[in-house]
Amino acid sequence: MSANPSTMTPLSRLACPVVELRQYTLRPGMRDALIDLFDREFVETQEALGMAVIGQFRDLDDSERFVWLRGFADMAVRRSALTAFYDGPVWAAHRDAARATMVDTDDVLLLRPAAPGSGFATIRPRPPHRTRSVRPTLMTATIHYLAGPADHGFLAFHQQTVEPVLRRAGATAIATLVTEDSANTYPRLPVREGENVLVRFATFFDRAAYDRHLDALSRSAAWREASDALDRRVARPSETLRLIPTARSAL
Repeated sequence: MSANPSTMTPLSRLACPVVELRQYTLRPGMRDALIDLFDREFVETQEALGMAVIGQFRDLDDSERFVWLRGFADMAVRRSALTAFYDGPVWAAHRDAARATMVDTDDVLLLRPAAPGSGFATIRPRPPHRTRSVRPTLMTATIHYLAGPADHGFLAFHQQTVEPVLRRAGATAIATLVTEDSANTYPRLPVREGENVLVRFATFFDRAAYDRHLDALSRSAAWREASDALDRRVARPSETLRLIPTARSAL
């Protein structure tokens, strides 16, 4: 049974069982314009309809890439909440300005927590509208591409072998998600289909802390062993996004 968006519990208090990892390719020089519009118009207005805007980011390695995370209580809520937003007055008022910044918005991974307690369980209060300063925090999203769904063996290997080494090297893990294989309940917004991934999200105090993390891994025999074992288990090379939160990101 689908939920009524106007009566949904605010998702900031839930564990976001369904998450979209959205990567947008933008027109040259337009990222700050989209971020200003997004942070001003598209945060509270989506959350009022039962979604969680978990975080929004600049891609440190691509000046034309905007990345954000959106969460839902379940797939039925996703359908009703997205319908309410994209057929609603806020999107109608600002969609032309938003679309003018965009080249492609179809790079979307639909995800769910890999295990109980591994999702984005808590979203802190978001900075207010007047906030302009960007915190030094760096977040990474490491995407492992698998030949099939993440099974118990791979999840156990990742939790027992990979995560402890990364943690000892200074990575603060905040979520581990895998592919949500349900049918896309809102086909007006495409998602990447036919892929199986595990995505690990971690934070670092700043870029220098991340550099120290990489240096620690480069000197770690345990990491070389874990990394070699990981390479044997993935279908193609893994990808790491280095993300800088916008001024109003909740992550």
